[in-house]
Amino acid sequence: MTSDIPLQILGGISAREFLRDYWQKKPLLIRQAIPGYQSPITPDELAGLSLEEEVESRLVIEHGDRPWELRRGPFEESTYQQLPEKDWTLLVQSVDQLVPEVGELVEYFGFLPNWRIDDIMISFATPGGGVGPHFDNYDVFLLQAHGHRRWRIGQMCDSDSPLLEHPDLRILADFQGTDEWVLEPGDMLYLPPRLAHFGTAEDDCMTYSVGFRAPSAAEVLTHFTDFLAQFLTDEERYSDPDLQPASDPHQIQHDALDRLKALLGEHMNDERLLLTWFGQFMTEPRYPERVEGEPVEQDELLAALQDGAVLVRNPSARLAWSEVDVGLLLFASGQSRLLPGHLRELLKQLCSAQALHIDNLGQWLADEDGLNLLLQLVKQGSLEFADE
Repeated sequence: MTSDIPLQILGGISAREFLRDYWQKKPLLIRQAIPGYQSPITPDELAGLSLEEEVESRLVIEHGDRPWELRRGPFEESTYQQLPEKDWTLLVQSVDQLVPEVGELVEYFGFLPNWRIDDIMISFATPGGGVGPHFDNYDVFLLQAHGHRRWRIGQMCDSDSPLLEHPDLRILADFQGTDEWVLEPGDMLYLPPRLAHFGTAEDDCMTYSVGFRAPSAAEVLTHFTDFLAQFLTDEERYSDPDLQPASDPHQIQHDALDRLKALLGEHMNDERLLLTWFGQFMTEPRYPERVEGEPVEQDELLAALQDGAVLVRNPSARLAWSEVDVGLLLFASGQSRLLPGHLRELLKQLCSAQALHIDNLGQWLADEDGLNLLLQLVKQGSLEFADE
């Protein structure tokens, strides 16, 4: 994708302009980002997903005296029969992993790193329904897919912004509205992190939320140090062979901090280890139980592909790749593999292709490294046969 070409999904500005002027800086309203968009899933089908045990879903119901009650799924059919005609919202996470047509929306956002995309949540709301004024710590694109929703935006927030006392929801106690718009199907609103927003359904409506992964500093430090610890021996400890006589044995001298920083820096500055951890962390599936492989032998896989079988990415799997000094790294659903450099085009294909078959795999089926990689990904569960 050429970064200077105007994009319909961005309202006619280029990816370069969007990233320079809006990304993580200010909101952007895009009228008819996807002209005439029609949701591939109906409200009834969305409600049907919320009945399933393995699907993460929530209901937010507004009450006059005790607003914004939260209920967690899975729900029963009778739940919906008992709801009022207005003032409630159903939210279903990761619908892109459950409905392929919803997952196709990700293709519109090819100007952003794919490994940053978290999931596509869909909300259905009856008139007056909403989840209250709030803010998120990540970027989000809000695509209107059915009906009309009024969006109000407000101030930038942080962890000190006052919240209402609520056991389940983070609702702003002080929402300072600045702008508002009514979105219709095909319209989209981009919101940067920490911007207060408040959506209210004008009629029965559905909104698609394309959210992005943004690990906190606490997550990075905790997870990376846990990852790093598995490579360290017990003999690697704080040491001070250059120690000088103490003028006060109770004082911690600043040269002790220098030694400590050297001990930490020796490992924290290892770029290959940092990259390996980051790739694994950012490709961890949201629902790892959905990424299950199958026992298959190399000759069986080759025969199946030669016989016309098609491999597709497991909808719950995540793939990314990078380059290091000794070869290539493929990250697949929280795991990493060091691979020879000649597999570069195969890695790009694995991460981007809708389907893998004998016509586009071609030479890789005769390449021992390439065929073995396909085999390992099928065994792991990141790739699966299309008819399953």
